[in-house]
Amino acid sequence: MKKTIMVLSTALMLGGVANAQKIAFEEYDLDNGLHVILHHDPSAPVVLTSVMYHVGSKDENPNKTGFAHFFEHLLFEGTANIKRGEWFKIVSSNGGTNNANTSDDRTYYYEIFPSNNLELALWMESERLMHPVINQIGVDTQNGVIKEEKASRYDNRPYGKIINEVKKNLFINHPYRWSTIGSMEQLDTATLEDFQAFNKKFYSPNNAVLVIAGDFDKKNAKEWIQKYFGSIQKGEKIKKELFIEEPITKTIRATYQDPNIQIPMVIASYRTPSMKTRDARVLNLISSYLSDGKSSKLYKKIVDEKKIALQIGAVGFSQEDYGMYILYGLPMGTHTATELLQEIDEEIVKIQTDLISERDYQKLQNQFENQYINNNSNVEGVAENLAKYYLLYGDINLINSEIETYQSITREEIRAVAKKYLNPNQRLILDYIPATDKTQK
Repeated sequence: MKKTIMVLSTALMLGGVANAQKIAFEEYDLDNGLHVILHHDPSAPVVLTSVMYHVGSKDENPNKTGFAHFFEHLLFEGTANIKRGEWFKIVSSNGGTNNANTSDDRTYYYEIFPSNNLELALWMESERLMHPVINQIGVDTQNGVIKEEKASRYDNRPYGKIINEVKKNLFINHPYRWSTIGSMEQLDTATLEDFQAFNKKFYSPNNAVLVIAGDFDKKNAKEWIQKYFGSIQKGEKIKKELFIEEPITKTIRATYQDPNIQIPMVIASYRTPSMKTRDARVLNLISSYLSDGKSSKLYKKIVDEKKIALQIGAVGFSQEDYGMYILYGLPMGTHTATELLQEIDEEIVKIQTDLISERDYQKLQNQFENQYINNNSNVEGVAENLAKYYLLYGDINLINSEIETYQSITREEIRAVAKKYLNPNQRLILDYIPATDKTQK
């Protein structure tokens, strides 16, 4: 009976992929370089308006870090026509929600409104781009907000500095080496002119993509886009600097003392290639095979069966220039970090030596096909994916075709890519331990 249910579930999952709707979209450019993408979906009476800017923490001056994330907050302060403190009131009073987020590679703003408020959303996003008010009051206010965020999310949170410490040790030349939230000391000493210059350089229509997804009339949308965005002046062309990291050929060892923890953690992290490469997709399959959930190889072996770890898992960072694959574990009782690393390495050697089973391979394919459907199952996911594939990958059609790349990856490729990237001499080993002096932060 269980076997029958499993076969039926697999058939339904594969059937869902086979019948998944292709994401239809229209795209065009305004004269000022703003790229526009329209995705019509009348299934619910809502419309999402988003703008993704090709600016993240990697675009910052190494002596002035944290600016991209700072602007995620600062550009809600108000505009020439939206008074300070009114942005969120306007959104909520018109039945909407909004948010923003920043990564190393881009900054993303969006609003979700009832369908009849598309013009309002477009006006607000054009105001953010054309008429932002960047003054000392706003800078001082957001400086305090960001300090609180850093304290709660990083400084005072158990294991809150893992990503920062991994980045600091994995990257030497690339701006990925610093955290997205940046340095509070550098933000404190930045001048108002520094912030205004950053805004002028990066927040321009030719460095952005506008996406509208949901229930809307295309004719009206195009008229409003031209009305509110068409007159915005084109910015100077931004030349992206290329930063090259030398291959890691010897194990990097580092230690970090965290005053917020009592149980030490061992971290093994590998630098991986750009998310745009085929190898990065193969590594995504490998990371799921090893460490995605309680049915993964590492969790079943190390936590369930051998019981030498309280927890084991992984975080994969797919980024525009390089990526990171971060494995972590909490040793159980008297078991050591060395034991955990030995068990991890044994599983990696198996992938490098033998082909994974057909059953495990099909499970991976099912997982990624299901993930593909889920990622495009609502306007929020579709809008962000359209923006991401256009701006960061340079191929918007990947929203429909990337799953085909995953389907074409073979078991032989999985073995070859594991051999290429996941070796002991190509990684960082970070001992993340309790602080000996709890007063130190």
